[in-house]
Amino acid sequence: MVAKRGLGPAFANLFTANLASSLGDGIARVAAPLLAARLTDDPLLISGIAALALLPWLFFAIPAGILVDRIDRRHALALANGVRVALAIALFVLVATDGLTIWWLYLVIFVYGAFETVYDGAIRAIVPSIVERSNLSRANARIEGGELVVQNFLSGPFTSVLFAVSALIPLGVNAAVFGGALALAFFLPKAASGGQFARPVAEEGTPWHRQFTDGYHFIIRNRMLRTLWFFSTFTGIAFTAATASYVLFVLDTLRVPEAWFGFFMLSGAVGGIVGSVVAGPLKERWGTGLTVAIMTTITGAATVAIGAVPTIAVAAVGTALTSGAITVWNIHIMSLRQSVIPGRLLGRVHGTGRTLLWGAMPVGALLGGLLGRIDLTVPFLVGGGVSLAASVVFFRFLMTLPNA
Repeated sequence: MVAKRGLGPAFANLFTANLASSLGDGIARVAAPLLAARLTDDPLLISGIAALALLPWLFFAIPAGILVDRIDRRHALALANGVRVALAIALFVLVATDGLTIWWLYLVIFVYGAFETVYDGAIRAIVPSIVERSNLSRANARIEGGELVVQNFLSGPFTSVLFAVSALIPLGVNAAVFGGALALAFFLPKAASGGQFARPVAEEGTPWHRQFTDGYHFIIRNRMLRTLWFFSTFTGIAFTAATASYVLFVLDTLRVPEAWFGFFMLSGAVGGIVGSVVAGPLKERWGTGLTVAIMTTITGAATVAIGAVPTIAVAAVGTALTSGAITVWNIHIMSLRQSVIPGRLLGRVHGTGRTLLWGAMPVGALLGGLLGRIDLTVPFLVGGGVSLAASVVFFRFLMTLPNA
């Protein structure tokens, strides 16, 4: 298993593979809105980028979860990254030939999101198969921190600066790094396959389509998971509405040059890194419940502040606070779920949770786009205010959450 002082070589392999994939994700997440901003200045069309990135979770999260529970999870990672290599190449060709339109960009983002459901489900299901439960928070903190460093400190500035020179440079690098992540998936140890989680006899030979409701039933029968599911979905819609047209807010309202967009986003990376570092100490001091309750309140309040005082300084601090608070939330809630969900069901329960949570976020993105047509500060005020109100209402429930 895992050494007392470390998380073990299996986790080190997984962590390295995830860093490679995270670099590709980071390039894609910076390049997509910048490409969209070159194609249109309509906040509603821009918000379509965020909507289509999340919409696949509504349709594919549960099938992806079933797939993750039925096949070698290393192969699921390779499949997801293989498709993303092909998409990166296709986007490169479209830009190089001046054939890219907002509609082609929408299609690429939607397919990319569809296979992200496979990747996300596999990576989350692998962690508890190679790490002791007592180390889950620590392992998840490292994964979250690593993703933030690579996606923001490395890929964010790299992408925005080179994008201003030529969009083809970061798009070409994107295809290359996803190719590297594809290769690294095959070097993960056998423990990462998930094969050690035996299925009940009743599941043997059961057609895959009959397992669609397994995750739903598990969540609904658990009051804690059920309440968390609905609370996370509601606040997720509100936060997505607030940030759907963020790129236009930064470029147009704050007047940040396109080449500096990635550097501005470093404020979120700083907050996320701090969140990944303090997540453990905060849990030790306050416990999981009080920690996540405070984090949701901070997220809502900081989001409102960004819209209320639209300056670079306030936006940078607010982005750092929201990123840090969300990171702490993600670490502890993911660890809690991994500790109470049976290993054989992790893919299906995770996929079911994401179906409602992320599948509903496109609604928030489109609402945010409509609000952005009034003024680009309005989404922050409305979305942040709704999120803050929900955090206050559910504060007492969140305080009752146990440690993983």
